[in-house]
Amino acid sequence: MITGTAKLPLHFGKAPYWLMKRMKALAKEMTKLIIDYKGQKYFFKLISNPYWFQSFGCVLGFDWHSSGLTTTTIGALKSINNEELDIKVAGGKGKSKEIPKEIEELSLKMNLKSTKINALKYYSRMSAKVDNVLVQDDFNLYHHSIIFSDKYWAVVQQGKDNNWARRYHWLSDNVKKITLEPHSGIKSEITRKNVLNMTNRENKEHQQISVDLVNDNPTHWFKYFSKQRTLTQFCEIKDNVQQNQINLPKHHHISFFKLSKQTRETLKKAYEIKPKDYEELVAIKGLGKSSIRALALVSELIYGKELSWKDPAKFSYAHGGKDGTPFLVNRQNYDKTINFLKDTIYELSLNRREKEYALMRLAKIMEN
Repeated sequence: MITGTAKLPLHFGKAPYWLMKRMKALAKEMTKLIIDYKGQKYFFKLISNPYWFQSFGCVLGFDWHSSGLTTTTIGALKSINNEELDIKVAGGKGKSKEIPKEIEELSLKMNLKSTKINALKYYSRMSAKVDNVLVQDDFNLYHHSIIFSDKYWAVVQQGKDNNWARRYHWLSDNVKKITLEPHSGIKSEITRKNVLNMTNRENKEHQQISVDLVNDNPTHWFKYFSKQRTLTQFCEIKDNVQQNQINLPKHHHISFFKLSKQTRETLKKAYEIKPKDYEELVAIKGLGKSSIRALALVSELIYGKELSWKDPAKFSYAHGGKDGTPFLVNRQNYDKTINFLKDTIYELSLNRREKEYALMRLAKIMEN
């Protein structure tokens, strides 16, 4: 079940040193306390919940509505890497190339087996690829992090589009199949009308057809992309000439989708590999958005089954709104979240001033 959204305007710059120092100390103490009282499993459940993650970031001291909350909260959480905890955090803003090495180094400190290390690197890479390639919502990832132990893992990553950000949450316990509705939550201020989301269960049949199309030699259907149309033919402008407007169709018809030389070569490469299932197909290096989209469009054309274009992000509030929009506040759930955070802060082994600061931040969340 996907829950929780908030406005996330894209903010630039860095958190000041004095703030990050405080955030790291508080994040470390709160994490240790939650694990001591509730256990690892509960901590991973919390960190993969978009609303709790947002509240956690606010209590640490960052602006509640900013995209920077994601990067600073993960940055603060990484302070636990130096503690004797069986939980580590890898990644961050603009560090995707460093993550495999970072996972390895942190895993060795925990004495994890090579099979576990390879699995963590795989889930890290695939979760990023799924949200960049299978969920085609125009939000391009710029932040990726994976929190892990010997039993669980969670991914928190964020994409940007113009001046807005969208955050994606994953939890190992929720992932039955990495290419089929794997998210524990997606946080976004806006939802799009036409998003090709190949992780949607409604597109499960198209996943299998895509694999069949690749294994049957994709050159057989390249001809469907050979037609080219002019802008006048592409648009429905006959009723809008006087208003100097054009109406673009809701979906990109297959004859308007350009199949580049690189995409053709990638699909030929996939044919040589002969993927067994959709996950194996998506895992092929070099296979990107264009290849996935081409396969989806051809499967729709040849087999006549319409694709689902639903945006997976949920535009709603975890606890409702005071004016009843989108629904009335569930006071029991709201109080449960607030009281948990409050009790956690009271139990922290920090000085009185730091505790008061955290409680003030919590009170500010309640005002919003």
